[in-house]
Amino acid sequence: MSCIAFLTMDSLEGFVSYDYLVRDILQQRGLRVDEVSWRDPHANWDQYELVVIRSPWDYQQSCSQFLDVLARIDASRANLQNPLKVVRWNVEKTYLRDLQDSGVTIVPTAWLQSPRVADLSNLFQQLNTGHVVVKPFIGAGATDTFWLNSNSSPELLQSIETLYQGRLALAQPFIESVLSYGEISLTFFGGQYSHTVLKTPKSGDFRVQEEHGGIIQRIDPVPEVVDFARRSLAAVQSDLLYARVDLVFLENQQPAIMELELIEPSLYLSYDDESPRRFADAIEAGL
Repeated sequence: MSCIAFLTMDSLEGFVSYDYLVRDILQQRGLRVDEVSWRDPHANWDQYELVVIRSPWDYQQSCSQFLDVLARIDASRANLQNPLKVVRWNVEKTYLRDLQDSGVTIVPTAWLQSPRVADLSNLFQQLNTGHVVVKPFIGAGATDTFWLNSNSSPELLQSIETLYQGRLALAQPFIESVLSYGEISLTFFGGQYSHTVLKTPKSGDFRVQEEHGGIIQRIDPVPEVVDFARRSLAAVQSDLLYARVDLVFLENQQPAIMELELIEPSLYLSYDDESPRRFADAIEAGL
């Protein structure tokens, strides 16, 4: 019997995970699927043919330790997916620079090392916008993410300066279409397009994640948007078991990359009835 591990965290309480949908299909096909916390010191990675990074959604708290665990998995007999080199590249949001250098349109981004209050105040002029989102260069789930405007209090700016002391932050103009339309996420398995969801924030918020009250619905994007997502993934120059492309629309209606999620994205499997089967097929093909 082939053995597969889904890499997760100690507890998923407070998170929304759909991995059980594909796990059940794989088990029905005669495969063993274990859910293993990346923090488990007793995990024997050699017993697995494939380790799929799925829901280690606390890794950003101990990123170096997380990468060390992935390196041990990569050195075992198990096949780690997505590959370690991709994770190391994708874990730092500086990968957005690489995409831009490859000709991929991204949301305009400023990079700030240990930003001071004055740096934060200058962002509105620098990015030519009235609203700015500041977030860490390593992070997930909107942790340590702030939505600023020209009236943001000095106390808030000072707290951000303190939080980001010795850290790299990125700042982007808040994209108004996130409120008027939403952010879309396109999912690919084994390089093949699977499905898309539209994510809109709840009233009074800007975060689209389900954990923050975001509203999720399945949509069928126009072919040009799928092609844009596919071209963005081609810039990675690596085979990927799974990928999620998060994009928004700029004022000129040009799609722009918000994130390439290649490590542990939610794949919204419950929003497309065939998506768990497609993911299971890709996993089996990777054995």
